[in-house]
Amino acid sequence: LRAQAHSVGTSLVEEDFVDMAKAVLDKAKGLNKTILLPSDIVVADDFSPDANTQVVKADAIPDGWMGLDQGPDATKEQEDFLSDCKTVIMNGPMGVFEFEKFNKGTFGLVETLAKITKENGAVTIIGGGDSVAACEQSGLAGEMSHISTGGGASLELLEGKVLPGVAALADA
Repeated sequence: LRAQAHSVGTSLVEEDFVDMAKAVLDKAKGLNKTILLPSDIVVADDFSPDANTQVVKADAIPDGWMGLDQGPDATKEQEDFLSDCKTVIMNGPMGVFEFEKFNKGTFGLVETLAKITKENGAVTIIGGGDSVAACEQSGLAGEMSHISTGGGASLELLEGKVLPGVAALADA
């Protein structure tokens, strides 16, 4: 959202990656590809399970508030967007799923992935400890095609990098 010059309130932002995000968005636009970003956000006035919350449009996060989950419209849009996908890789939760007030976006995505795996035969790959924990907490881990706590390694493998453990097996 920061890469699109939207206010993000007190949300955490990795400033070192904002320019990269802008470049990715520009490249996708040039290739006529869609990057689905949340249309609404659950914001909180504190990083706490007891924080006051509200749902706002993604481009309207108030000063002093932080985004801690995607909103219900965004979750529905994800479900629609992913409904006919054949392969989906999840590498990170949508929000602070460890707090009940902010787990609906992540659990909604996990439910969508379980549904498309079961009903459409989609291949669903879950990478990273937080993503795995979210699947397990939702009770739907067993519905996914593949689960690995090696999120960074999973992404490096997709990039085409040789992983040391895989290289060692190949040399054995």
